[in-house]
Amino acid sequence: MARPAAPRRQPAPPSPVELLEREIALSGLPGAVALSRTLRRLDIRTVRDLLFHLPRRYEDLREMRTLAELATVEEGTPVSARVQVRSLRVEQTIRRRVQRTTAVFGDGTGEAEATWFGRRFIERRLHEGDWVVISGRVKRRGWMTVFDNPEFSPDDGTAVLHAGRIVPVYRVTAGLTVTRLRVVIRASLDRAGRHYPEYLPGDLLAAEHLMPIAAAIEAAHYPATFAERDGALHRLAFDELLALQVGMVARRRQRERSTGAPIRAGDAADREIRGAFREALGRRLGRPVELTADQQSAMSAIRADLAAGEPMLRLLQGDVGSGKTAVAAYALALVARSGHQGALLAPTDLLARQHAATLGDLLAGLGLEVTLLTGSLDGEGTKVALGRIASGEAGVVVGTHALIQERVTFARLALAVIDEQHRFGVEQRAQLETKAGGGAPHVLLMTATPIPRTLGQVLYADLDVSDLRTPPEGRLAVRTAIRRPSEVARLWAFVRTEAAAGHRTFVVVPAIEETEDEAAVAATAEAERLRKLLAPLRVDLVHGRLRAAERDAALVRLRDGELDVLVGTTVLEVGVDVPSATVMVIEGAERFGLSQLHQLRGRVGRSDLQSYCALVSDIEEGTVGWARLRAVEQTNDGFALAEADFELRGEGDVLGLAQSGLPRLRIASLQREDHRLLARDARRHAEALLDAQGRLRPGAGAGLAHELERGWLARVAAGEPASGA
Repeated sequence: MARPAAPRRQPAPPSPVELLEREIALSGLPGAVALSRTLRRLDIRTVRDLLFHLPRRYEDLREMRTLAELATVEEGTPVSARVQVRSLRVEQTIRRRVQRTTAVFGDGTGEAEATWFGRRFIERRLHEGDWVVISGRVKRRGWMTVFDNPEFSPDDGTAVLHAGRIVPVYRVTAGLTVTRLRVVIRASLDRAGRHYPEYLPGDLLAAEHLMPIAAAIEAAHYPATFAERDGALHRLAFDELLALQVGMVARRRQRERSTGAPIRAGDAADREIRGAFREALGRRLGRPVELTADQQSAMSAIRADLAAGEPMLRLLQGDVGSGKTAVAAYALALVARSGHQGALLAPTDLLARQHAATLGDLLAGLGLEVTLLTGSLDGEGTKVALGRIASGEAGVVVGTHALIQERVTFARLALAVIDEQHRFGVEQRAQLETKAGGGAPHVLLMTATPIPRTLGQVLYADLDVSDLRTPPEGRLAVRTAIRRPSEVARLWAFVRTEAAAGHRTFVVVPAIEETEDEAAVAATAEAERLRKLLAPLRVDLVHGRLRAAERDAALVRLRDGELDVLVGTTVLEVGVDVPSATVMVIEGAERFGLSQLHQLRGRVGRSDLQSYCALVSDIEEGTVGWARLRAVEQTNDGFALAEADFELRGEGDVLGLAQSGLPRLRIASLQREDHRLLARDARRHAEALLDAQGRLRPGAGAGLAHELERGWLARVAAGEPASGA
């Protein structure tokens, strides 16, 4: 007789720690399969991601009110009440057939009304006679208390998540309500968050008076008091800053132990290179030119760095037009003349070509050629460039991401120059550095976006920094003014006057094509309009969707006098050099960041001609946006603007931090003085946690290593850039 089959053993449920790594769809959380695709739009893929999707704000709904009490509550106050649905009606509005749902509630002490627009699911979830807990901000309509688009939940025990406490309010996306998100986050907290393994050493926790990580995660979502919430966010902010500092200290110590090719240049070679640059710049401007004091100082510092056995890691931050390219050319010349290779990595094809042309002019007097490698080269051009690089014949190489492709092999790479360094991640920079073979190359990072001084004290502790603050000799400050749309007729008349003098104009708009947002002026439409308005002036268009060759052709025509006006998007922000351009018109100026405005203004004023920048905007005076435009109007100093933007933007994307190449901090805010102090404490602990090789000491624990490599802190520790690469 056959024996009955043994029952199939059910797989053991994952442990709380294992659950952290699970994708949402496989987590077993309520409704996880259906939610997983929606949550991906918020970059939430695992249960750990869900735990660290923190509230964007909190509402104090600890006290349940009766409807009678709401009659005396100040308008705008967030409140909660337990009420019964008395009536419900659904009707269409005349505006695009948007549905309006209105409910009347009562609780025996009074009545209130709630209205939802476009929320079709309301009529399926609310029924007359239901008892619900409703939460929202109080308004008045005559004698009636009303709520617009309030949240509600059945009075069945789940309402404790949405009312009667400090309630988290999360960032959501289409197809996901904040109440639904609260339910799934609560489930993830219960199943995994309460058991989140502690990863910081006990002595560090005690020294900084930090709450345990599991308690911090719980209190960050559902604090009993606001003091508890602050303690939780303090812990998480410290961890973020510690991860940032561990990454920087580790990379610094690893470089210190690396050996780079010492590039030693005598005084005669130094004088020869600087003299060749003065001659080249003088030929371009048609008059004698001297390097600025800041350029001279930066060159001397680079010469000393290159001569040392330790690989250079220097940041060159200079205002628009301050002469960073000449300093980079100096470093490249020292390296190439020593028989090694130097490579400049640029973020765009357009900027790479610009650099190749400028460096070619500067280095020609030294007998050095520049080899260009970009994705837009044809097959034969690419083959020739790759051969020159591999053989070592190319002493100076300029390129885009094409330089870090696997097929690119350098014979003797000794210097990597990274332009607009905030556009590249640590990993991409490392890919170029690995092409130096056994040793580590010298690295020069360049940015035209100065970082605020207060941030630099915290964030650039692992870099040597050279500032270029002095504008080149003969440059005139760009005259900048805010202009209202009603004043643009006079502006176009001025453009005609400048064109008659042989001067060129840039017009920048914030969009490429027409959008639903009527405030976004489309570049294509604006170019067509200006062709008619400014006829017979010659007007053309550039934007990011054009091929590099097409963009370059338009810029060459502008430079050579075949165009009078060039309309474009922010593709014009970086690297375009048209000395005859004297007018920059920025339409919808309030839609651009302060950094972008300053960069765009830097496209004019690149000769000894007086230049002008008009910020066209109808933004209200007294707003933060207006203050930012006024800051640009009042100063041409990019370092001063960095400080101004730091003060004006508050908790937003601070100029310098978001543009610096450092990762976007989700919780810590270096705009806050207490967090800047916290970052210094984190730096001290990072120094102690790492050994001389830049590795975590055994006493740091495996938990911290795992969290930095695979946990919620991994992106910060890896140095992934805020703005993407």
